[in-house]
Amino acid sequence: MEVVSFFQTGGPFMYPILAVLALGIAIALERYLYLSSTQRKSNKIWADLVPLLKKNEFEKAAKITENNKTPMAHMLSYGFSRIGHTRRRSDLETAMEEGMMEVIPELEQRTHYLATYANIATLLGLLGTIIGLIEAFTAVAAADPAEKADLLSASISVAMNTTAFGLMAAIPMLFLHSYLATKTARLVDELEMVAVKCLNIVSEQDHGQ
Repeated sequence: MEVVSFFQTGGPFMYPILAVLALGIAIALERYLYLSSTQRKSNKIWADLVPLLKKNEFEKAAKITENNKTPMAHMLSYGFSRIGHTRRRSDLETAMEEGMMEVIPELEQRTHYLATYANIATLLGLLGTIIGLIEAFTAVAAADPAEKADLLSASISVAMNTTAFGLMAAIPMLFLHSYLATKTARLVDELEMVAVKCLNIVSEQDHGQ
């Protein structure tokens, strides 16, 4: 009940802050599920590809990546599509870099909104407090002198609720943004590592022939 009372006494700016918080949580949840699912699928695909690459069965490896929609498969499919024409490391590396440039925006999309929403929530809280203080001082000006101190302190307390709620919304969103940005960066690093490992295996197969 205290939470409900705190929200109700905060004024109309509590509602847009709540909307921003809800939107931020929805984006964070969607990104977390997507990144976690992508990581699991990528690990499985790479585990399936390594034996094929070591056996020089690049056609089978290419079919696996073609039938998969994960960022790793998309990136590797660019390299495998060139193996039939050339096995020069530089050519394959260029092709995989092209695929990498296409999948990175997909991994990073919407995560940056969380930092923006955190700033918006903070600013909405401050704006609500300022407007609340203006209204409080306006009301106090016409009040009885004996009641001014009590009325002003009560009005200021209510106005500060908006800033408090804005910060309560902003802090978790900043934490979620940092966590998801780190998780995304780790996925990108894994894609780069897989690309290098794949190139190394192809080079070793060529030297071994």
